[in-house]
Amino acid sequence: MDEKQQNLKGHKLNINARKTATVTGVNDVLSFDAGEVLLQTEQGVLMIRGNDLHVSRLTLEKGEVDIDGRIDSLTYSDTANYGKSGESLFGRLFK
Repeated sequence: MDEKQQNLKGHKLNINARKTATVTGVNDVLSFDAGEVLLQTEQGVLMIRGNDLHVSRLTLEKGEVDIDGRIDSLTYSDTANYGKSGESLFGRLFK
């Protein structure tokens, strides 16, 4: 097994009644506000949209994030070219 595969934490997303979410395999929190949370995960950039969103627990050492609020949508974006092109992150998300 190569070193890159050994460093993968795995990625899991658990949503309960569209009110709480637990995400593992999180590398970084790119941004968050009451309407949107943007996470860099082992499987790509995850955009969570909703209302009254709140990051209630953030443990980057373990790669875990808990989110409360009304969850309306989840969108993944591949990060293979993240930061390499001249496009912004939102430009790539909304192609």
